[in-house]
Amino acid sequence: MKKNNLFAVLLLLFSFTASVAQATDEIVEKIVKEANDNSQLEVLAHELMDVVGPRLVGTPQMKKASDWAIATYKKWGIDARMEEYGKWRGWERGITHVDLIAPRVVSLSGMQLAWSPSTGKKGITASLITIPEVTDSIAFQKWLPSVKGKIVLVSMNQPTGRPDYNWEEFATPESFEKMKTDRDALERAWEDRMRKTGFTSRNINQELEKSGALGIIQSRWSNGFGANKIFSANTKKIPVVDLSLEDYGLIYRMTENGDQPKLKVVAESKELGTVPTFNTLAEIKGTEFPEEYVILSAHFDSWDGATGATDNGTGTITMMEAARLLKKFYPNPKRTILIGLWGSEEQGLNGSRAFVEDHPEIIANVQAVFNQDNGTGRVVNISGQGFLHAYDYIGKWLEAAPKDISKHIETTFPGVPSTGGSDYASFVAAGAPAFSLSSLSWSYWNYTWHTNLDTYDKIVFDDVRNNAILTAVMAYMASEDPEKTSREKSVLPINPRSGEQRTWPEPSSPERDGGKLE
Repeated sequence: MKKNNLFAVLLLLFSFTASVAQATDEIVEKIVKEANDNSQLEVLAHELMDVVGPRLVGTPQMKKASDWAIATYKKWGIDARMEEYGKWRGWERGITHVDLIAPRVVSLSGMQLAWSPSTGKKGITASLITIPEVTDSIAFQKWLPSVKGKIVLVSMNQPTGRPDYNWEEFATPESFEKMKTDRDALERAWEDRMRKTGFTSRNINQELEKSGALGIIQSRWSNGFGANKIFSANTKKIPVVDLSLEDYGLIYRMTENGDQPKLKVVAESKELGTVPTFNTLAEIKGTEFPEEYVILSAHFDSWDGATGATDNGTGTITMMEAARLLKKFYPNPKRTILIGLWGSEEQGLNGSRAFVEDHPEIIANVQAVFNQDNGTGRVVNISGQGFLHAYDYIGKWLEAAPKDISKHIETTFPGVPSTGGSDYASFVAAGAPAFSLSSLSWSYWNYTWHTNLDTYDKIVFDDVRNNAILTAVMAYMASEDPEKTSREKSVLPINPRSGEQRTWPEPSSPERDGGKLE
């Protein structure tokens, strides 16, 4: 009789397990089919990158992006809101036009840096001067009055506009080595030139401004054809413009050779005072454990040299598409699924740090955070971030993902906790299990990371589609998991650079009143 009862219990347990597995398979299959047959990624990318555009913190475009996201979530039946956490310097980019007007006329390729002061509609017209070779900082101070009424060129002139891979493919080995040797010598000489001024690239612009310069021209090449890094100006009254390597080289050579080049620069912009800075949050409320959270994470802001397509438009649309898929096929999750699109990541993870600081009740009950923020490639690596038992749950959740997606992914357990780099680090520092869905490069660092080329056409939608499927499946599995994830930390290894024991990162407070010049 007892054997029959035991058999009945085992049969019931097996039937229940099989039923759960079948339900899981069905939901995953529906997610995969919808993502492949009815993807919204291209639409989202066009609306966000092409129409809204870049999302520099403190600009009207950042607010427009949030309004767009909230309206999009609402269309899908997902509750969303904007959550203010601080203030930032408000600024809006206008027209930039740079023309060489002597000794010949050429329209040059360049743009003002973020938060650059405006020239007004009339612009400025001036001759050019380069940073000189001086013996020491005293000699530089004696030279400084020479900049009055001029536009100053503050970057080294690159000896070649061809990336190393192009040289390696076509040059003779001897020619390639000679180019690198000459370039290294030129870079050392330029560093020495700057050192002798008594200033660095971080503070020389302010000194030039104080000495009466009318504008600053730089060129921060990103080691790829046509790619320049576009960051922020640090002047109060005069414009700072970045020129393409090709055009910067042209005017630099003219200046150095005594050809007396003259530029007209129009760089219009608007100062908007102090404006709110915020995160954009959406929620699919949990049914069994509504106070526990699975968080889909990406930063919403970008630099504005282009449209922030791969940094981090791709992460943003990945999380939004995953949310759409979950709402459609998993509308009543066990745990609350929260989608966090963070503000001001580019200035120091401010949005996510603020969220962590402001919501200890959520952080204490995080089941998992999935963050994506390094370009358009398919996910190829997940680290356990130093959580001792991360393999037990990450490994289990990954098993549910389609094999054609998971087969590309290498895992590292327990790994070591990240101290920065992207928003998951804000959660890790607070002891919450947060993981980076780390992507294949697609020449991210040279061509799209913070450059003028980070645009819609660089998105590889097949890879982003894979990432949206992976994120949705992982979030579904994390929500359904009967066990709460362990937060036990591993004993961290020795840091090979310092030779000392690694320590767990400490939470950092965000900048809540930023962007102002000193």
